[in-house]
Amino acid sequence: MKVGVPKEIKTHEYRVGLTPAAVRELTVHGHEVVVQQDAATGIGFTDDAYRAAGASIVATAAEVFAAADMIVKVKEPQPSEIAALKPGQVLFTYLHLAADKEQTIGLMKSGATCIAYETVTDARGALPLLAPMSEVAGRMSIQVGAHCLEKEQGGAGVLLGGVPGVPAGKVVIIGGGVSGTHAMRMAVGIGAHVTVIDRSLPRLKEIEAQFGSQVQTMFSTTASIESAVVDADLVVGAVLVPGAAAPKLVTRAMVKQMRPGSVVVDIAIDQGGCLETSKPTTHASPTYIEEGVVHYCVTNMPGAVARTSTIALGNATLPFVMALANKGWRQALIDDVHLCNGLNVHAGVVTYKAVADDLGVAFKPAASVLGV
Repeated sequence: MKVGVPKEIKTHEYRVGLTPAAVRELTVHGHEVVVQQDAATGIGFTDDAYRAAGASIVATAAEVFAAADMIVKVKEPQPSEIAALKPGQVLFTYLHLAADKEQTIGLMKSGATCIAYETVTDARGALPLLAPMSEVAGRMSIQVGAHCLEKEQGGAGVLLGGVPGVPAGKVVIIGGGVSGTHAMRMAVGIGAHVTVIDRSLPRLKEIEAQFGSQVQTMFSTTASIESAVVDADLVVGAVLVPGAAAPKLVTRAMVKQMRPGSVVVDIAIDQGGCLETSKPTTHASPTYIEEGVVHYCVTNMPGAVARTSTIALGNATLPFVMALANKGWRQALIDDVHLCNGLNVHAGVVTYKAVADDLGVAFKPAASVLGV
């Protein structure tokens, strides 16, 4: 199979779909890899490193899309990339379609087979290709939240860890999954007062067993969310409904009651965000102030630490990339129900029910597409 790796074009996105090590793995197994020039020089992976791994380097993204049977990316395709997709071509990347009807319609019109990292599962029901970036985003949320609390960033001038004689800042994390857990670790590590809210009692018990008295746990209700949020210095939205739009758990009325200069970091913004006041931002302009509260809602947070993120993501995606290349997409999906769960769009139809339901488009089960 011929695998293509274009340079990411989203604002300040320096990650790349395949590392040189992954390219070497593909070429050793007889596949061809075409990489766009300077696709990863921003994170220290040179064109020469890709050549040494066996890849061909081409000047433009158009050449990559024209040559490849499968495109491997990181972020959702931008309009120019959607226009370059061909019927029968495979796209393997993050899609987050439930919050983006325009992209969904574009992918349907392309005729391509689109497999989304974020809905691939594993034997435990977890999301192995979302987890690495959720880990990064969770850890980053405290780092960027602490920065946004500084006065010159529009924040209240609060040091999350406090100092002797001054109380620590209050961090509220909504969602106790992968990103929420990593946010907890960072917040506890700097000495903040940490509260986590989740709707799963078993998960809250696991968090208590792991963190003990360092983290206060609360069961998720409208009342508990409101009481915690309005008293917080930093709120981290870490809610995930796999493949579906994030629920709006924090209302505008709640945000209005927060102290001026408080901060919210909405990790769930890729899926539409879990605050009513959230709207997507970029690394070039990451924050805005709404109702007196600083909002950080960057849709590709891990892109800020692009080298770490690329290597972490590549470690997780490579086995699936190899399966798709070795077997072809259809047989790979038939052989692996977990990879099959990643199929979101094929030949003009949506094959992931949560996406179809959220966007109000027709749904066709993946099994019927595969003929099994």
